[in-house]
Amino acid sequence: MLPLAGIKVVELGQNLAGPYAGEVLATLGADLVKVERPEGDDARAWGPPFWQGTAAIFQTVNRNKRSITLDLKDPRCIAWLKDYLSQADVLLHNMRPGAMEELGLGAEALTARHPRLIYASLSAFGHKGPLRLKPGYEPMVQAFAGIFSVNGAENAPPTRVGLPILDMGTGLWLALGCVAALLRRTRTGRGGTVDASLFETALAWLTVPFASFQVTGEPPQRHRTGSRRLVVFEAFHTADGEVIVAAANDRLFQKLAHALGRPEWAADERFKTNALRLANKAALIPEIQAILRSESSAHWVERLEAAGVPCAPVQDLKEVVAEPQTAAIGMIEPVPDAGISLVGLPLSFDGERPPMRRRAPLLGEHNSEILAAPAAAKAPGAG
Repeated sequence: MLPLAGIKVVELGQNLAGPYAGEVLATLGADLVKVERPEGDDARAWGPPFWQGTAAIFQTVNRNKRSITLDLKDPRCIAWLKDYLSQADVLLHNMRPGAMEELGLGAEALTARHPRLIYASLSAFGHKGPLRLKPGYEPMVQAFAGIFSVNGAENAPPTRVGLPILDMGTGLWLALGCVAALLRRTRTGRGGTVDASLFETALAWLTVPFASFQVTGEPPQRHRTGSRRLVVFEAFHTADGEVIVAAANDRLFQKLAHALGRPEWAADERFKTNALRLANKAALIPEIQAILRSESSAHWVERLEAAGVPCAPVQDLKEVVAEPQTAAIGMIEPVPDAGISLVGLPLSFDGERPPMRRRAPLLGEHNSEILAAPAAAKAPGAG
């Protein structure tokens, strides 16, 4: 049995962050009903690429869900939804700030009506403060929160992180908050509210550079692939690609020096400790780079691994998919009735990964089975 089997979630999620939170809960076993506008979640059209007429991004964060359509401008649909929430354990949304209150679906009203309900909200800048009503998307908040400032190459402009780390990270935090609130409810019998935001997630991801900033008072410097604290700990060009070398302590540096044919470095006063290597990085790194350019990535990975030095080739997605380890852990799973494989949830329980039970739903695919409840008579705008 999946961990959240028997839990019912209603999601008013759109775009990426809210639906990802819902997808995590659904993949863990929750029965999740996704409520969409009659025209559907905007992310259905966020392509190309499209798969079976729906954007790939929608397909991957809306698996294991059922979809109904409601016109939330119709008071009868609102009334139906309020009644339907009596069946729910969690209401999850990332609607525009203030929109739920305008609809009469704010946290205070719904938790008063349904005391066991867990009301989970996801916003751009947080549920309090001067920016609480400001909408926002991933790149805006990455820039505003300082993520750009620590990402990119030395002497290059600040750069956006290429993955939606705030959308998906905030979705994950919200899902974790829902699970924690469900656990608390088993003790108290009452639900409550859970709030998460992209801005808070960004600050959480900056925990390590923030600690350094607190000590030094200096914003951290950018580094394309490596560390601001460790040497040798970065990527180097080889004859045919790049290899990350992670000699993160003095013992590993000594092994690296021998593997590169420069055993004298281990005793060199400039390089004997990490602090010294950091101080003399400008002298050391070009020497290593010159050596590694002489042979292929495969050559150096084999040689460094034989010497006990952690390393890895820099790979693209095509290479990652072909990796035997990728197949061994079973992270890429076929989606039922979809003819496509997608990345699964990075968790296993008793050695088994929660399976993909449903493809992403068609718009309003489950109207007939869900809106057939008696309260559905109040929802003629279901679409």
